[in-house]
Amino acid sequence: MLDTNAEKTKYTGMYILYNTILFATMFIILPYFLLKMAFTGKYRKSLVQKLGGRQTQILTDLGDGPRVWVHAVSVGEVMAAAPIVAFLKMKRPEIMIIFSTSTETGQQMAQQLVKDADAFIYFPLDIPYVVRKIIRLAKPAVFVMVETELWPNFLKACKLNAVKTLMVNGRLSPRSYKKYRLTMYFWRRVLANLCAAGMIAEVDAARIKSIGMTEDRIEVLGNAKYDALAAMAAPALQEEIARRVNQRAGERFFVAGSTHQGEEEIIIRVYQQLLKHYADFKLIIVPRHVERTAAIMELLQSAGLPDVITMTDMNNGKIREKERIIIIDVIGELFKIYSLATIVYCGGSLVPKGGQNILEAAAWGKVIFYGPSMEDFSEEKVLLEDVGCGVTISNEEELLQGILQALEHPEELEKRGARGRVVVAANMGAAVRYAEMINRVIGGQGEGN
Repeated sequence: MLDTNAEKTKYTGMYILYNTILFATMFIILPYFLLKMAFTGKYRKSLVQKLGGRQTQILTDLGDGPRVWVHAVSVGEVMAAAPIVAFLKMKRPEIMIIFSTSTETGQQMAQQLVKDADAFIYFPLDIPYVVRKIIRLAKPAVFVMVETELWPNFLKACKLNAVKTLMVNGRLSPRSYKKYRLTMYFWRRVLANLCAAGMIAEVDAARIKSIGMTEDRIEVLGNAKYDALAAMAAPALQEEIARRVNQRAGERFFVAGSTHQGEEEIIIRVYQQLLKHYADFKLIIVPRHVERTAAIMELLQSAGLPDVITMTDMNNGKIREKERIIIIDVIGELFKIYSLATIVYCGGSLVPKGGQNILEAAAWGKVIFYGPSMEDFSEEKVLLEDVGCGVTISNEEELLQGILQALEHPEELEKRGARGRVVVAANMGAAVRYAEMINRVIGGQGEGN
């Protein structure tokens, strides 16, 4: 509750400032999006829906039953959401699940993984008129955000329309936390719109509490991504990707996943040195941003490694023959690619990006190397390093030496990877807890069953 007129005035002023910045930013970037749509086709599927169009039919054709709107920004959040939705639907089969994403790649992944959703939409831009329109169309009883996706206008509109809102699989990285802390007063009022927040770890709970979420609405329930990854790491998935890249019997891959600018040069040099010891090794690079593929190919050419094939080439019918290097230039393949690895480097870590998801490789039983910048995955890092599955390296030389030492002891390498896989399996169960949390918020039939 707002305590005084002065506080109410201050909050209103910050809200006006937020919307002023929002509209100014949209005015500046809209031409960029329109040009992208015109020349590349990117955003063509999603922009109109994000502005409130083309969703009426989708949302009005739903059946009877309480409507639960689950929002996952992109691929990573979709993977966490999938088992939560599955368990929720199992517990409450009568509910209608509306599933939204912010990105087109996330939408593609959602339609593959979230089999229990009754409708798929794009999440609206946080424009007051647009969010009010979509909420009136969707008529959700409950809105569930996966991880930390706080949109002030949307959450305010939910509150005004008596929509219960909650967060599941909540995470606050150090970088996000610092940004929220700068305007903590405003976010305290935004968080007041939430009924509950289920957080991954104690550190996430402490951070969201410090920016204004009251302790009685916070629960620590674990990471639902463990459930998704452990369930997905199946032999059939590995066999399918092995066929697509034409992996030969005994062929070994060094996989560099989610790499950022500044890391590919290091990976290429390490690979060149690796070839001096193991001439049969192949390299798979999976850039975090696939639009950087051309730049990576130039780096490989300059390094005297021209025998490259892309996933797009193979998807279009080209068969990989003698190419030693594969670039995965499409979204949604990284998890499967990790299954092929003998050794893994996970990017965003030798450059100050906070790291990337190391659990995906661990779910396949792989030993993973990464740099010192792992702030966004500190809990996962501790778990995997405790069993020898995760290895921190500081630079190029340490990465090379770490890989060579690991390859000298293949049986130990396999044991360390297997321990990592056990860790992922042992941490399952969060998805059920989040489904139960959502069920309590829905209330009515099924509660407590």
